[in-house]
Amino acid sequence: MNISPDWVSAAASTVAAVGVVFAFGQLRVSKDIAQLQFEDGLAKEYRELASRIPTRALLGQPLPEDQYQRSFDEFYRYVDLSNEQVSLRQRGRIGEVVWRYWCSGIQANLALPSFKRAWLEIQSQSNSFQELRRLESEAFKVDPKTWQKASTLCISGDTQGLSASASPHVKC
Repeated sequence: MNISPDWVSAAASTVAAVGVVFAFGQLRVSKDIAQLQFEDGLAKEYRELASRIPTRALLGQPLPEDQYQRSFDEFYRYVDLSNEQVSLRQRGRIGEVVWRYWCSGIQANLALPSFKRAWLEIQSQSNSFQELRRLESEAFKVDPKTWQKASTLCISGDTQGLSASASPHVKC
């Protein structure tokens, strides 16, 4: 059998193409694993935080005043974590399926009496947590990933492209 240089070149090109496809697949798998680990880390952080919040509050029962005051820092940390989750989704760091679960969980928790009370107090005493405020103002229905990036608008000075519902949330 006589092997021509053209045949060798074609075989080498095919092997190279298969190698590129395989490498691309491996990169995609690695990216998916990293995404899952990242989301799992945040879920673990939530579970650890929730373990420090009184069970009565998680069950929707009002807390006695002294217990509420002792637990306020944990409620604050919950609000901070929730805001971070919204921000991460806005930046595309959280997948859609995970986001839907987290969003419904945030909405449910903020409706519980002690969480709601803490969230109202935090809002009245701080201008922080703009992402969570916006999510709540949009009734938890608008995916933060679809929000236009305020920082890009502030840098470019373009506030014309903002919808009427988004513009009150942009603070440069």
